[in-house]
Amino acid sequence: MATETPTLESLQASLDAQQAIFNMHQAMNVEVFYWWCTAIMVMIHAGFLAYEMGASRSKNALAAGVKNILALAVIIPTFYLFGWWIYNAFPGGIIPAEAASALPWSQSMGPDVQDMGTGIFWAAFALFGATTGSIMSGAVIERIRVSAFLILTVILGSGVWILAGAWGWHPDGWMLTELGYHDVGASGVVHAIAGFFTLGVLINLGPRVGKFINGVPQQIRAHNLPMTLIGLMMIIFGFFGFLGGCIIFNGGETGWTTIYNNPTNLSAFAFNTLMGFAGGVIGCYIATRDPFWTMSGGLVGIISVAAGLDLYDPGLAFIIATCVSFIAVGAAKLLEKKGIDDAVGAVAVHGVTGVVAVILVGVFAGGTPNVGGNPAISLYGQTVCAIVMAVLGFVPGYFVSYLLKKFNMLRVPENVEVLGLDEVEILTHPYPETVPAKSSAPTNVGDLEAKGA
Repeated sequence: MATETPTLESLQASLDAQQAIFNMHQAMNVEVFYWWCTAIMVMIHAGFLAYEMGASRSKNALAAGVKNILALAVIIPTFYLFGWWIYNAFPGGIIPAEAASALPWSQSMGPDVQDMGTGIFWAAFALFGATTGSIMSGAVIERIRVSAFLILTVILGSGVWILAGAWGWHPDGWMLTELGYHDVGASGVVHAIAGFFTLGVLINLGPRVGKFINGVPQQIRAHNLPMTLIGLMMIIFGFFGFLGGCIIFNGGETGWTTIYNNPTNLSAFAFNTLMGFAGGVIGCYIATRDPFWTMSGGLVGIISVAAGLDLYDPGLAFIIATCVSFIAVGAAKLLEKKGIDDAVGAVAVHGVTGVVAVILVGVFAGGTPNVGGNPAISLYGQTVCAIVMAVLGFVPGYFVSYLLKKFNMLRVPENVEVLGLDEVEILTHPYPETVPAKSSAPTNVGDLEAKGA
């Protein structure tokens, strides 16, 4: 039986078909990678849930947990409605560019077999936004109204942070194109923004009842410290999904790059994430000997090196994390002396550490070139961008919470706080066996306010 001799045309057609199959599978691999990064990021929110419930007193445990669940639930749809559009529309500053494809009614913002990227990147960025809300959540436990918290969370998680992302992460972001900004692991665009937004809120929210007596800070003990430590370790686990979402999985010959298109790989991220974690834990343990701060040191350590994960030597990452731990602990103590009641140290752990991390990239990696004709990394550029992040976070946090306070919408009444938010806002108890069988307590905040209890 005669065999048909292949022609150049038939060979080219076969080659093109194989290339199309390869490209399809490559695109599918990208989707799978970010799918699992997003799934792992959900563990961050499970961790914050346990961490903040444990850090609360038992009378407020469920209120702390429900806030975290609702934060995730309100950021996802609002980030779909306008958060993704903000990222694509505002890289140049405060004047929007054309970004119709990021509007919720565009074809790319829904099922489309020809688009294997938009949905999965939107999901990862939405979870980044939810993380900012969870960062704020712990600091304000035991006295903020759930409604006020959700308003602030939407503004932070679907507005402010993603504006920072547009400026500092977008390929056309002005901080990159004008100043050479480098922040691969979101020390600035997520953590500094969330931390300083939280500081603005805390100034208006005020301390918990009994936190300061004659100006002297009192210790308010967590009702379940083991749960808090477990929650913090769950957050550390979730960070591997978070940081995986910060690296770009490219097809073809390009391979891994940072969000700025600089070549890198997961090995660099692995070295420095783990060394940062270890340095942070050791530093905070030496600085405090406190179990809560020791475990929080893992967060401090990772955040302190996240901006330069692709650039640092692992030994340097360890040293940075250890040293920044002392800065974070000192910042927390200073804020407390100034009358700021940050229940979990979020401003120090995320805000102060994030700002320092961005600046340190300029110290240790200044002169490193960027691709695409963007300016090289510099101490000047990193410092200016760190200040921008702090201001961009603080200003809306302060002024929105100030307005809520003026309308008496920010904080629960003092008698509700003393009774416990679970009793009034959640209407149930975390440990019902400890509650008397009958209770004459009012059933909601309105009843208490009406009775003047």
